[in-house]
Amino acid sequence: MTCPSCAEKMRGALAPDSHGAFVRAVLFGIGAAVLGMVLYATFAIVTGIVIGYASLAVGWIVGKAMVKGSNGVGGRRYQIVAVLLTYAAVSTAAIPIWIHYANEHRQTSQGSRQTSASPASGEQDPNSNELQSAPRTRPNFFAAMGTLIGLGLASPFLELTDNPMGGIIGLVILFVGMRFAWRFTEARAPAILGPFENSGKLS
Repeated sequence: MTCPSCAEKMRGALAPDSHGAFVRAVLFGIGAAVLGMVLYATFAIVTGIVIGYASLAVGWIVGKAMVKGSNGVGGRRYQIVAVLLTYAAVSTAAIPIWIHYANEHRQTSQGSRQTSASPASGEQDPNSNELQSAPRTRPNFFAAMGTLIGLGLASPFLELTDNPMGGIIGLVILFVGMRFAWRFTEARAPAILGPFENSGKLS
């Protein structure tokens, strides 16, 4: 409850929604999503433990960053971007984790092959010439990256095939994290109260 002129002054004092505010919010959100993905993957690689509850922190970081970038402006388009960025950050965190464990497995397998299958001194491996002369095809970098990103984005659902119960729990936690980002970036309509009648009594 307020007079029309006071209400108009309050609306003018609020940060307006504009294209610039939305762009800043998206940029801040992308930066926060990358940071959340890096922290998620780093923790999993260092500790060897993948904790789904990190999705909550990622949703919180993305939502707060977008609100910071927009100077407090929110709305439906901010919410949609925040949810998508949170999902992308959490799901693609599986990519560096996969790469890390694939490199470890490859180094271990190469070391075991060199120690167990190396020819004796003075002997020549009959297949060595064939291996050297065989042409090596280079995989397309962009196709490989596209496949890897696609698998990363689908990783929350791929977990259902290996561990159905754990996959369901992970999806539920991811949904809650996305819910955090959604609520942080919702439009905030301030409640303007007053003016109040002066009773003339001093407390």
